[in-house]
Amino acid sequence: MAAQCKLTAFVLMVKDMDVSRKFYESVLRQEVAMDHSLNVGYTSGLALWQQDYALNVIHGRTVKPEKGNDVEVYFESANVDDAYASVRSYGAEIVHGIREQPWGQRVFRFHDPDGFVIEIGEPMDALVRRLNREGMTEAEIGKKTTLPAGIVRAILG
Repeated sequence: MAAQCKLTAFVLMVKDMDVSRKFYESVLRQEVAMDHSLNVGYTSGLALWQQDYALNVIHGRTVKPEKGNDVEVYFESANVDDAYASVRSYGAEIVHGIREQPWGQRVFRFHDPDGFVIEIGEPMDALVRRLNREGMTEAEIGKKTTLPAGIVRAILG
C-alpha cells in the first residue's frame, strides 16, 4: 500500500525572484510563511523558487527551462521510502531517486503523465526531528535547514 501524501505547495519556477515577489506580495497580497531567499513559501500554499537554482537542484546539472519543468507540485509524506516504492511500481518516469537536498530534506521527483515535475519530500518538522536524533544541535539544525531558531525550537518542543 502506498504512503499517503499531502499536497503542500504549487511551486512556480521564476526568472527573477525580486520581480515575482513584488507581484505576488503587492498585487495579490500573499503573506510570506517561509523565506529561504531563493525559495519563498506563502501561507496560501503557493511557493516561488528561483528558476536557475531550482532546475540545477532538481536535475543535478544545468537544465534549460521548458514547459513542464517550470512548475513543480510539492507533496509531503511521512514515509518517503514507501511513496517512492509506490511511484516506481506505477511506472512513472523518475527524475531522480531519493536524495538529500542541500538543506537536509529527503526528497524524490518524478513526472506526471503530462510531464510536470512532482516532488515528494519528508515534512520539514520530521526533518528537524531527524537531524536532532542524528545529534545536531538546534543551532546546527537552523543553519543547515535555514529555518528560524524559533521554529526549530518549537518543533523540538
